Amino acid sequence: MRIVTWNLNGIRAAHRKGLYDFMNKINSDIWLFQEVRALPEQMPKGWQPIGDYEIIWHPAKKKGYSGVSTWSRAGITEEGRGISTSIDIADNEGRVLHTKHGKLHCINIYLPNGGANIERQEFKDQWLEDLLIWAKKFTSMDEPVLLCGDLNIAHTENDIWNPSGNRNTSGFLKHEREWFSRFLSSGWHDLFRMEYGDMKGPYSWWSNRGQARALDRGWRIDYILANDAALNIFEKISVLREGGLVVSDHAPLIVDLSIKSH
Repeated sequence: MRIVTWNLNGIRAAHRKGLYDFMNKINSDIWLFQEVRALPEQMPKGWQPIGDYEIIWHPAKKKGYSGVSTWSRAGITEEGRGISTSIDIADNEGRVLHTKHGKLHCINIYLPNGGANIERQEFKDQWLEDLLIWAKKFTSMDEPVLLCGDLNIAHTENDIWNPSGNRNTSGFLKHEREWFSRFLSSGWHDLFRMEYGDMKGPYSWWSNRGQARALDRGWRIDYILANDAALNIFEKISVLREGGLVVSDHAPLIVDLSIKSH
């Protein structure tokens, strides 16, 4: 079974830029999209879902903002929305969608960005602590669980091109990186690091400024994390940088598991 996670930076814009071409090329059973920034009724006139995918949308209440959506041709049932965080109990920002596909659980997640102001950083920090508590129950499950999405944190210096210049930047703050280590220690496995080891990159997001994209000076802020059961069926993982240069400012992450799609 193939699963892809991808921050689209707006699904309507991504659709115009050839999203379906990449979906056909990658040929995934499950797609976990973040930052869709649209309701189904806001899609272009005449728009239709590609192929035989079933779709569950979890948009933000604020139009044109945040939101996640999961597409599946491997069966899909909704298990829950949000993490019951103390600061956004109803998940009005559309940040977490938990679905099940046969025995596989997928948690589609778009973690807050704290870069706008101190209030948003405080919101993010509280959200992180709530997520740590909420996600713990999945680590000991017998069924495979993938937690995928844009986590808006570069965990180590290998996950960012310019660590020294970003130590005071939200997404690479010391306490955020320490939180990420605690999160992994609670029972999650970073599949990219398991595949690529201790090396620079590969990155999944690039700034539009300067020559960041052309020179591959990016951040790795998109992740596929697995519990023990999912790790046991993990086959391979990759990042399609080409997608990040055409459809979005993020690249799609692709993981293959040794589990049947039906």
